[in-house]
Amino acid sequence: MLKYDIIREGDESILRINCLDLPFFPSLEDEPRLMSMLVDILVEVGKITQIVFVQKRDIEYDETQAMLMSEIAHLYKTLVKDRALFSLVSSGCENWVSPKLATLQNILYGALKEDPISAYVQLKRLARDEQMQVSSGVISQEGVLCLRKYVQFVNQVIQSLEQTKLIQLAQPFLAGFSLGDRSIYRRLFSPLIKPDFMFTKLMAAVPAEGHELAAYQVGNTEVTIFQLPGTVQYLYHLVPVEFKLSYEKYELVDAARSILSEHKPKRSEFVDPQRMREVFMSVGSDLLEELAAQRGMHLRSKEIAELADVLVRYTVGFGLIETLLADEKVQDVTINSPMGRSPMFLVHSEFGDCRTNIIPTVPEGESWASKLRMISGRPLDEANPILDTELILPDVRARVAAISAPLNPSGLAFALRRHRDKPWTLPLFINNKMINSLAAGVLSFLVDGSRTLLVAGTRSSGKTSLLGSVMVEIMRRSRIITIEDTLELPCDALRKLNYNIQSMKVASAMTRGTNEVSADEGIRTTLRLGDSSLIVGEVRSVEAQALYEAMRVGALANVVAGTIHGDSPYGVFDRVVNDLKVPRTSFKATDVIVVANPVRSPDGIHKRRRVTQITEVRKHWEDDPLRENGFVDLFKYDPETDELQPTDSLLRGDSEVLKAIAGSVKEWAGDWDAVWDNILLRAKLKERLVKVANDSKNFDLLEADFYVMANDEFHRVSERVREETGKLDSDKIFFEWSAWLEREIKKWKKS
Repeated sequence: MLKYDIIREGDESILRINCLDLPFFPSLEDEPRLMSMLVDILVEVGKITQIVFVQKRDIEYDETQAMLMSEIAHLYKTLVKDRALFSLVSSGCENWVSPKLATLQNILYGALKEDPISAYVQLKRLARDEQMQVSSGVISQEGVLCLRKYVQFVNQVIQSLEQTKLIQLAQPFLAGFSLGDRSIYRRLFSPLIKPDFMFTKLMAAVPAEGHELAAYQVGNTEVTIFQLPGTVQYLYHLVPVEFKLSYEKYELVDAARSILSEHKPKRSEFVDPQRMREVFMSVGSDLLEELAAQRGMHLRSKEIAELADVLVRYTVGFGLIETLLADEKVQDVTINSPMGRSPMFLVHSEFGDCRTNIIPTVPEGESWASKLRMISGRPLDEANPILDTELILPDVRARVAAISAPLNPSGLAFALRRHRDKPWTLPLFINNKMINSLAAGVLSFLVDGSRTLLVAGTRSSGKTSLLGSVMVEIMRRSRIITIEDTLELPCDALRKLNYNIQSMKVASAMTRGTNEVSADEGIRTTLRLGDSSLIVGEVRSVEAQALYEAMRVGALANVVAGTIHGDSPYGVFDRVVNDLKVPRTSFKATDVIVVANPVRSPDGIHKRRRVTQITEVRKHWEDDPLRENGFVDLFKYDPETDELQPTDSLLRGDSEVLKAIAGSVKEWAGDWDAVWDNILLRAKLKERLVKVANDSKNFDLLEADFYVMANDEFHRVSERVREETGKLDSDKIFFEWSAWLEREIKKWKKS
């Protein structure tokens, strides 16, 4: 019999069976020999809640699947002790029963352990054949009595089997069943698989009843989206490279991990996680190469690099979290407590809310929490049960929120918001219909006019992404200062595009006991850092008063913008004035509120992010802007057209904010038609860029690196045309800019 241990954790009894010496992979669904061995063990140990086979990886069957086998083991144990079968022989029925005894024994003491479904089918066929013989009328009365007792015993065993959950679940699939066919077991048993070197468990089996909706590759990882019967929730099923390694490679990675785990990274190393990963990647590659040579393994450079990447992810990295975040279509990842009981969930850009086939464990969660504490320098303990920080991985960034006891009594939980690899731009938003070209033209005009904007919306509405696209609209010759408690804005990307940008990180409103500067003090500091546009990641607490102080002091010199939670302009006013205690008169420093909200499809399953309102804040009201017509909508979302529509106020030029911008420009002062013409020109340029990108299938044209060049060219052409003609001739500007666009596209094609 195989060696095993019983591990008791609270109400759980985990049976761990050592399968290292088995000549086959330990799979209940595929291996009758393993099923037979398990029944023998369960007869000894009794009821358990989890079965784990250990063979270079942990193959784990949960409580439901363990119960299926426990019932079979209990029935087998009962039959072994039951002497009713043998009493038939000693009751004068030897001549009738003895010839049949060997067949029945083979079923009950052999097939029942290794293939209970086949055993059940055999017993049903056996009972049917014997009953036909009893009813045939060709045997003696004595034989009939003996065979009836025999058939009665067989039927009792059949009834006992039919009371087990395994046979009940198998019943719908028994039509046309062939003895020895284990396809039904593959429907009923789906283990979680975890290599030795990692804690996370994976439901590797593809759902038998699942309907495949999509399949694609993320690097070396296979991703499949399934629709499951009985639920509106989709399954995001992935098979990463570490689950496809050979046993030899598993051993190699596990040995290397054991050596590297002796080094405990310090806080100072996590200050530059990218550099730390590079060091571990180099050290890991050398270590793997050395261990492979010692074992006589010949690995190519590509294989070493692949194994080193796995090694880094499971030492100083974040395991399968990194694999999920590498998928550009993943927007949010949530990990609920208690760890080990439920899978990770995510939000997919195409399929919405999905559950995954990944189940993280308690040790994994504690490892992530420890690394996040070191990365952020912020506490996560009983005194500070909330941690907000950012996670910077190769080619991807994410915002992370972690909670622990006592706020979360069942342990650790995490929520991750994946940031796009590149900054969002207004043309990208036009392309995915979050905003239309006319509204984008107005926002561009407002940014160049140095207005104050608040981007409002509910959670997951795209506020921060939209604010990032506003930053891209700012001309590169202007200085930008950003203030965030968790770094989400695309500062690094804009810095690489030669923006003059300074980012500042301040203390989170929910964190205590750190040396970080408070948000309100950070905002006030920006007023001493020179002439700059001010971008605030999110207005949450007392920093609102400092932000409005900055707006009132410097709003007319540069753009001041930020995000805030609120589903309408009045919701923003209510939060700013009543919740955050900003004086009513100070709120008037807000020029425009842009509201972004998710819009649900009629079936309630899908969500689309849309800008639903662009509203200017007028200055003449005293107490309540809603009651005193202090809010004037420039755009409103129309659900029938699924698009922002300009209001009559905008179309007839009834916008004090836009007129105020025009008043400081000689060519526009007092001329609404000239202002509107310039807005239409900006909209037309963006629309043209989107059309060219779609026609050529070259969507790189909408990305920040090209769009910033296009925006710069617009300003250069505008200045040149104004000097040549004495006015901003929109037709001439559009013609010259379009000619530039054609030339640049040709250059990009050649490169």
